[in-house]
Amino acid sequence: MEEFYIPSNGKGSLHCGMWKPAAAPKAVVQLVHGIAEHIARYDDFARFLTERGYLVVADDHMGHGGSIGPDGVQGYFCGGWLSAAADEKSLHDRAAAMYPGIPYIILGHSMGSFLLRTYLYTYPDALSGAIISGTGWQPPLAISAGLALCRAEARRLGETGVSPLLVRMMFGSYNRGFDKTRKNDWLTSVSPVVDAYNADPLCGFDATVGLTRDMLTGIQMNENPENLARMEKSLPVLFVSGGKDPVGAQSAGVLQTIDAFKRAGMKNIAIHIYPEGRHEMLNESNRAEVYADILAWLEKWT
Repeated sequence: MEEFYIPSNGKGSLHCGMWKPAAAPKAVVQLVHGIAEHIARYDDFARFLTERGYLVVADDHMGHGGSIGPDGVQGYFCGGWLSAAADEKSLHDRAAAMYPGIPYIILGHSMGSFLLRTYLYTYPDALSGAIISGTGWQPPLAISAGLALCRAEARRLGETGVSPLLVRMMFGSYNRGFDKTRKNDWLTSVSPVVDAYNADPLCGFDATVGLTRDMLTGIQMNENPENLARMEKSLPVLFVSGGKDPVGAQSAGVLQTIDAFKRAGMKNIAIHIYPEGRHEMLNESNRAEVYADILAWLEKWT
C-alpha cells in the first residue's frame, strides 16, 4: 500500500492508501470503511483485487486511523456528515484524475455504506457502480429519538465527549444472540479477526456524541424518498450482507433498503445475503466465496 495525505473538507488531513496492480488498471475500486476501524484492515481484499487488475484506493475517515484532525479527537468528524461524504469525493477526484477513462466503483461498508448511500444522491453521475456492504434501515421514530438524545448529550458533554448512554443505544445489543462472550463477536465468526480487532488501539473505540449525531443525520437523509429519487436510476448496485448481521436486522433492514431503492426506480440491483454471515463478510469464514462473488459482479460491470 502506498500512503499519502489529502486535505479534509472539514479540518486536518486524511490518511489515504493506494494499492496498484502490476499492469494498467481495468477499473478503480474505492473502499469506504466503517466506524471505529481503518483502511489497513482491508489490505487482504485490496490485494485480491489488485492481483486481478483493479486499482484500489481508500482513506481513513476523519477521527479514524491516521486521520486525526487538529483537535486530536478520535471518533469525531471535523465538519459533519456531508463533509465526510465530500472527503470521499475528494479522494475519488484525485484517483480518477490519475487514472482517467476507466470505470470507477465505490464499496462502502457499515458506516461507509451509509456514506456511500449519501454519495449516490449527492454525486449521482460520479460512479460506474456501487457495492453496499453491511448496511441497514432504521425506523424514523428511532432516528428522531436518537437525535434528540444526541442534542441533550451534546449540551451535557460537548460534541467531542463520549456518552455511554448513546454507545449502549447504538451498539449495545449487537453482541446478543451469539454463542461467544467476547466483545465484538458480532463482527465475524472468525475468532482471530475479532481478537485482532479487540487488540488494535485504532479499532473499537467509542464514537463521540458528534459522530453519533452525524451518522444518525446521514441515515435520516438516506431514507428520505426525495433524496433516494435523486440517484442515477441505471447505476449498478450490489448489496452484500450477512444473514446474522445485527446492523441489517438479520437481513430485514437490508431488504427494506433494497425495496426503497427499487421504489426509487433503481434498475440494476444485485443481492448477496449469506445466511450464516455476521457483519463483516469480507472477514467471514466464507470470505473466499464473498470475494469471488464481488469479483464476478465487478467483471460484469467493468
